[in-house]
Amino acid sequence: MRTIGAITVGRSDYGIYLPILRKIQSDPKLKLHLIVSGMHLLPQYGLTVDEIKRDGFEVSETVELPLGLDGPEGIAKAMGVGVSNFAQCYQKTRPDILMVLGDRFEMHAAALAALPFKIPVAHIHGGELTFGAIDNALRYSITMLAHLHFVSTEEYRRRLLQLGEEPWRVYCTGAPALDCLKEFKPLSLEALASKFDLSLPEAPILVTYHPVTLEYEKTQWQVDQLLQALEAFDLPILFTEVNTDTGHEVIRRMVRAFVQKHHRAQWVANLGPSYYLSMLKNAKVMVGNSSSGLIEAPSFGLPVVNIGSRQGGRIRANNVIDVGYSKEEIVSGIQKALSKKFRESLKGMKTPYGEGKASEQIVNSLKEVSIDQKLLMKKFVDHVNVI
Repeated sequence: MRTIGAITVGRSDYGIYLPILRKIQSDPKLKLHLIVSGMHLLPQYGLTVDEIKRDGFEVSETVELPLGLDGPEGIAKAMGVGVSNFAQCYQKTRPDILMVLGDRFEMHAAALAALPFKIPVAHIHGGELTFGAIDNALRYSITMLAHLHFVSTEEYRRRLLQLGEEPWRVYCTGAPALDCLKEFKPLSLEALASKFDLSLPEAPILVTYHPVTLEYEKTQWQVDQLLQALEAFDLPILFTEVNTDTGHEVIRRMVRAFVQKHHRAQWVANLGPSYYLSMLKNAKVMVGNSSSGLIEAPSFGLPVVNIGSRQGGRIRANNVIDVGYSKEEIVSGIQKALSKKFRESLKGMKTPYGEGKASEQIVNSLKEVSIDQKLLMKKFVDHVNVI
């Protein structure tokens, strides 16, 4: 039986992983070794490790990280401690293959710690671009550390080949998050409001805004402009929790103050993967800078006002309206998103991120790949005439 180690560090990657984890769990030839870390273990972020257990998964290991400080020094220290703590984890139990996802600093620490153990790393969602965040550098560093790659579009596959990866290592599977939609039964807005004790007399503006880590000095101004823009609309506003990147405490403090001041604004710590999808189905517009606006939201025809540079470079569908940080630009973007003309233009829209078959391809590859020197000893493919 082959053991697949899976690293999850927050609600964002867990929701994407979910269909893959279920397939690994149900495969008689595979054993899931689930390693839970990061935001999952923090009470202020909903202690989502409990949600993982409620979903029927055994948590094999937990890896604590010092995430209390949100400045550059705090993040750098968390990365260093993460490498050490993940190493202790692998020393106790060494999976046959380690599965990591995306671009977070916690995920990078997990992949880096696997290197001296000669654990082959399978990376999901490589080849993408996010110009406004340090995540971009972390993602490509994980690519260099990884032995298998599962990318979401053909363009991202070509990008990894351009980086010198051997073609047999790179699979274009689509985005795993879309697999959840095949049997997805969304809750109504009324049911969501009852579940989370929210007041939602009509479809809300869903706000998911995270720090722009290459512009963290401007976080307070950026969030102030966003909040001023939201005041211009007489609609319910629902904020989701911010992640633990540099500057997150500034965002949390400002959002909490806004919610206390405005009766139509509310905040929820953690909707969970399926309820978050239901909210995407029911929301009037999504505003912020989350990748879910580009990857999951198109499947619902949901207009998205994408603010700033955090998602700069990612492939987007026609539902995305890119705006700058100023109040005026954000207001204009929301007005366009709410217009009947724009919403009608999204009918029949297709997502560029696949057909919801990623998890099957990923699990089959993890099960069938030979774990040998060919897999572990990466070669660099030179491309002539690139420059």
